[in-house]
Amino acid sequence: MEIRVLRYFLAIAREENMTRAAERLHISQPSLSKEIKKLEEELGHELFIRTNKNMLLNEEGMLLRKRAEDILAMVDKTAEEFSQLDNIIGGEIRIGCAESYLIKYLARSIKAFKEQYPNFIFHIFSGDTEPVAERLDRGILDLAVIVEPPNLSKYNYLPIPESDKWGLVMLRDSPLAEKECVTFDDLYGLPLFCSEQSIRVDFPRWCGENMDKLNFAGTVNLAYNGSVLVKEGLGYLLTFEHLIDTSEKSGLCFRQIKPKLETNMYIIWKKYQVFSPIAELFLKRLKQDYT
Repeated sequence: MEIRVLRYFLAIAREENMTRAAERLHISQPSLSKEIKKLEEELGHELFIRTNKNMLLNEEGMLLRKRAEDILAMVDKTAEEFSQLDNIIGGEIRIGCAESYLIKYLARSIKAFKEQYPNFIFHIFSGDTEPVAERLDRGILDLAVIVEPPNLSKYNYLPIPESDKWGLVMLRDSPLAEKECVTFDDLYGLPLFCSEQSIRVDFPRWCGENMDKLNFAGTVNLAYNGSVLVKEGLGYLLTFEHLIDTSEKSGLCFRQIKPKLETNMYIIWKKYQVFSPIAELFLKRLKQDYT
């Protein structure tokens, strides 16, 4: 299975059309069709549902797409690392990040680092702890910023200063907007949104056995999307402070929950990880900033 052919396969998967994929790859359609046929023969399975106009992934094709994306991400990352061995004036690193206002600390470190290494390029992947840690484990990411205590058997870590404070985002004309803080009793019966991770990790430590009394009407993994649901009158968003525009113009407001609930953040990396030169230098910078 050749890397080149995996790139061909992904191009067809994205375009859902052989002709468009061939044009994007700058090769002839017959050549592309021949390569994909050989790939299917090698794997012993067809990968597409073929119609007159489209080529759609079947179940086997969807499995290969996930594997191919991981393989090519690792290939590209490895190529980047070797290209950086003799080029310490810059390079690329990949960082997974939870959604948080406290990413400002990482941003400040990146800004200072780029002043010293102007050719430094960073790539941010945003998500909850589970998908971010999974990418870190597979070697696709160099570092991750998570909002759960790290697994000390797998990761080294640096704590980020401050902590995120939880609260409720609501419409400004909501009766709860008149309160300084929102209690558990205020939340009872309300249609609530937050991330699946928060339902699993954060709120059980806030309300314990009363978790089943909260009405989680849905989940979101991006606070902005949750705020749109609030604006449309679908419910209330439990999220970190400072993530949502709650200016008067926005029509939304934020009230902290009481008793106070806070979440800490950590920069993590795999134990015994071998970094590229630029990633090693950036980690050294982070250690100076946070220790």
